[in-house]
Amino acid sequence: MATNRRISRVAELIKREVSQMLLNGIKDDRVGTGMVSVTDVDVSGDLQHAKIYVSIYGTDEAKAETMAGLKSATGFVRSELGARVRLRRTPEVIFIEDPSIERGTKVLSLLNQLQYQRSPETLAAAEDTTDEYDEES
Repeated sequence: MATNRRISRVAELIKREVSQMLLNGIKDDRVGTGMVSVTDVDVSGDLQHAKIYVSIYGTDEAKAETMAGLKSATGFVRSELGARVRLRRTPEVIFIEDPSIERGTKVLSLLNQLQYQRSPETLAAAEDTTDEYDEES
């Protein structure tokens, strides 16, 4: 069993190497249809399994194509990791789609929409209370 520090170092190393592979190494055209970035890597305690979370920007069709391309490139990614990273055993690689960035964008757009929909009276009332607070301090 590896220590927590070693697990996090291996995860960061895998994240960096897979990101480089996504830019230069993977020749599958399906991977290039959506803009792909590695958001996180979760490595098991025995360093035998690595879950690679990827964020894909694009349409649902492009996301499905990209995930299919990544799943077919799993063997290539694992063999490249074995060549680039010095480990006793190369971990099994699993790609998982990470919707967190898309979810965050939706939340921000909803907050902006709520702020835009506020009536001018409530905005004016809010400004009046901040002016009163400034005068008191």
